[in-house]
Amino acid sequence: MVRPYIKSISYYVPDNIVTNDDLSKIMDTSDEWIISHTGIKQRYFVNEGENNSDIATKAAKIAMEKAEVTADEIDLIILATTSADYVGFPSTACLVQDKLGAKNAGAYDLGAACTGFVFGVETAANFIKSGNYKNILVIGSEVLSRTMDMTDRNTAVLFGDGAGAAIITANEDKESKSEIIYSFLRSMGSGADSLKRPAGGTTNPFVPGVTDPKDLYIYMNGRQVYNFAVKAVTDTILKLMEKNNLTMDSIKYIIPHQANIRILEAAAGRTSIPIEKFYINIENFANTSAATIPIALTEVVEKKLIQRGDNILTVGFGGGLTFGGNYIKW
Repeated sequence: MVRPYIKSISYYVPDNIVTNDDLSKIMDTSDEWIISHTGIKQRYFVNEGENNSDIATKAAKIAMEKAEVTADEIDLIILATTSADYVGFPSTACLVQDKLGAKNAGAYDLGAACTGFVFGVETAANFIKSGNYKNILVIGSEVLSRTMDMTDRNTAVLFGDGAGAAIITANEDKESKSEIIYSFLRSMGSGADSLKRPAGGTTNPFVPGVTDPKDLYIYMNGRQVYNFAVKAVTDTILKLMEKNNLTMDSIKYIIPHQANIRILEAAAGRTSIPIEKFYINIENFANTSAATIPIALTEVVEKKLIQRGDNILTVGFGGGLTFGGNYIKW
């Protein structure tokens, strides 16, 4: 049986750091308010002329270098994003494919919002299991700074820009390494209206002089999303543990979507899992949607917080609504 595994993991963020104090100069907020309500201290925004496909390409190149995989050896590119370079088409994945020179690769975008990387990992794992693909590039990349109403402190303080990438390939050795064992994927479309960009699609196309420009930005019902997220994180962790006979002690780290520290604290309380089991870096990156999990996983690996054979869980939740996680035996 072909066993898919993560051969490399990487991330890239722009060099433009935006602190809470910076935001307090353009909206009614403060460093103290943002930290107390979200746990965020800073985030990264792209520079003028820098697009989603640019930062995604940079993250991908780092992952390819780590894995010693060339552009010609990439068979497929799956790019999870909610902030594509263009609406609908061309896909950002195709732009990345061109920028990498990956002439042998198919490429497409995956729309599962903040759970996108989780869905992408499982999708790639099954392509690998088919035996028809050897090296798949999975990217979570976002430029959310251009999708926000910068006068709305309830949303604008939460998000940042960044990209994470992984090379997923077939394990040809008997030795276990970073193996993708099991995934749990779910959606709850009944909650779609609680987190969306109201205008710009075919349901509510932008009409000059008629559409409120603010409807092009992210809208979020904070209370509804919070309640959904806490339950989604809790249900995903418990399901991954149940299906794989895992105990709290057998899990080395949980790599969650970094949306709000309060969500993670509440989920930890409900599951009786120590908050220390959750790797949290939201204070430095904010919510980068599909990029949060690969950014966090890269840090865990680079800090050598996990070793071969450790059990780790990824947990995502976001617009759609979508939620789910991966069980990986590192």
